[in-house]
Amino acid sequence: MLVAAGGLALGNIRIFGINLGIAGVLFSGILFGHFGLDINHETLEFLRDFGLILFVYSIGTQVGPGFFSSFRKQGMQLNLLAAGVVLGGVAATLAAAKIAGFDMATAVGMYSGAVTNTPSLAAAQQTLGAVSPEAVNSASVGYALAYPGAILGIILTMIVIRRIFRAQAAQDMLLVHADKAASAFINVSIAVENKNLEGLMVKDIPALNELGVVVSRVYHGGQLGVAHDETLIHTGDILLAVGLEENIRKFTLVVGSKSGTDLKKLPSRIIHSRVIVTHKEVIGKTLEEINLESQYDVAATRVARADVEFLVSDSYVLQFADNLVIVGEESAVAKAAAMLGNSPKDLNHPQLIPAFIGIAAGVLLGSIPFTFPGLSAPIKLGLAGGPLIMAIVLSYVQHIGPLNWYLPPAGNLMLRELGIVLFLSCVGLKAGGKFFETLINGNGMYIVLFSFLITVLPILLIGIFAKAKLKLNYMSLCGALAGSMTDPPALAFANAMTPSNLSAMSYATVYPLVMIMRIISAQILVLLFM
Repeated sequence: MLVAAGGLALGNIRIFGINLGIAGVLFSGILFGHFGLDINHETLEFLRDFGLILFVYSIGTQVGPGFFSSFRKQGMQLNLLAAGVVLGGVAATLAAAKIAGFDMATAVGMYSGAVTNTPSLAAAQQTLGAVSPEAVNSASVGYALAYPGAILGIILTMIVIRRIFRAQAAQDMLLVHADKAASAFINVSIAVENKNLEGLMVKDIPALNELGVVVSRVYHGGQLGVAHDETLIHTGDILLAVGLEENIRKFTLVVGSKSGTDLKKLPSRIIHSRVIVTHKEVIGKTLEEINLESQYDVAATRVARADVEFLVSDSYVLQFADNLVIVGEESAVAKAAAMLGNSPKDLNHPQLIPAFIGIAAGVLLGSIPFTFPGLSAPIKLGLAGGPLIMAIVLSYVQHIGPLNWYLPPAGNLMLRELGIVLFLSCVGLKAGGKFFETLINGNGMYIVLFSFLITVLPILLIGIFAKAKLKLNYMSLCGALAGSMTDPPALAFANAMTPSNLSAMSYATVYPLVMIMRIISAQILVLLFM
């Protein structure tokens, strides 16, 4: 606990705007270990593994819901670039080990530190433990010597790419601001002037689905009502349409023209309200299956899930913690909300039984050996990979019968931080005895130098290629590079350049695949080259 507290305090100290963050705990452990703090070996082993399990499981539940969707559209391109960074890091590590003569245990620690990826260190150490217990500490030393330079190297690479493509980067940042302004949903009242729409139902309006527009209210004959798919429209009616600004503009051309009457400001009993889906009976069902609109005379227009908001249709499948926008009379909205749950208490209360089952299943998965041709020993996902993959799958599925694998953000953050702090404290304490000896009397400076090259060369080459050949937006590129190194400080640096969330979206897109590749690649380095 003293190591953890001291390390967290150390990690908050900023030098030139950069801090070690959670890695401060590792250096705190190294200092305590160097000055003779001795902890029972079995206790250290247990706490290290326990912390690792909590850390990777919480990461999996965080990235799982968006993991498979991250490969759609531009996500595939970003993931391929990030995979190139990972493979480039492996190649640079092997080259460094050959040129400088590092043993593979130290080299794989350098690899994990140079890419700021703690789970890969843990996976490598588990594999190394079966080969040589002494090699585990060598990997810790290599990681600790590489980590500080890695944080600086990633940020410097972003700056270099921005300088090389100065004009394009500046233009990209201007476009980001414009896109941000155009990406929010708007409500517009539209007068029906197209005579061809007379007597049509709302669902039959041309281009409604193609443009992704939802009609939530209809003003007809002096009466304002909730719009449903079967609601008839007539010339002279006014529709309240919800969608992206550009799509609403195109929809207006089809229907008529923008009305001077704002339906949202008309005196009416119709309201719109956000409702949180927490009732177990509706999870996994579509809006049509629960008869939301027909049963309560309300309309669901859009939903927010995992900080992303989008429009919904009758085929939308409800998931736990969805934040639905419902339009209707106040009493009807209240009844619909009660049916959906709308209980913040349930939302913030973690489901512990599914969490324990998920962790147990992850540990079992990690213990299964997988044999591959050419490898001297079977590969196990271990305590780093098993819980991670199991958490990704279960949180993507979300629920099986009464079991729900949703983990509230606050609970997820607490588990993640507690786990990584325990893990790094133990790793630091074990590595403390060798760290300063290697740094001062051994080949420590060479480790620092080559680790910096392992950090910089792959992301610099991939970054220049992505900008020069693929014309990738600079902010998307920064997020992808930060994600390919699983480095939050680099993401924070990118976010500070513009208020857009483009970097964060790219970071989240590549993060799950990169995490798995880092864990597997560290084990392969040990098995193939030890």
